[in-house]
Amino acid sequence: MARRKRSSPVLEKAVRRAAGMNSIDPNLDVGNGLTLPAFSTLIEKMRTRENAYNTALSNLDKLYSEMLQTERELADMAEHMLLGVATQYGKSSVEYGMAGGVPKNQRRKGLRGESLTPLSEQPAFVGNVEANGNGNKAAAKAN
Repeated sequence: MARRKRSSPVLEKAVRRAAGMNSIDPNLDVGNGLTLPAFSTLIEKMRTRENAYNTALSNLDKLYSEMLQTERELADMAEHMLLGVATQYGKSSVEYGMAGGVPKNQRRKGLRGESLTPLSEQPAFVGNVEANGNGNKAAAKAN
């Protein structure tokens, strides 16, 4: 998903104001260094920065998608390499385990729905039930 590019409402408003001020006087100076040419220069600086930012986002999107593609290729090749070792040495071999696979004879076979810890090792539930039968002491005392 491409990153959202930025557009500045402040920049758009400044461009409209500069156009209006330009119709008053192209060299408008309202004092304290506030001139239309300085305002126009700052508008162009902001426009340049915004374009640079949006270009950087596009480049980042491109790099990200290239990285994801390479990651898929790497995962595919890693799987093929492991299968190649399995073909050459067998899935029960030490070499297969060294390559990152789990040798067939070391795989754990679990049964569905069965807990991994035996019932004898599981903690028993111990509840504190008062006279009212729901475990709420305050309600039991109020009765």
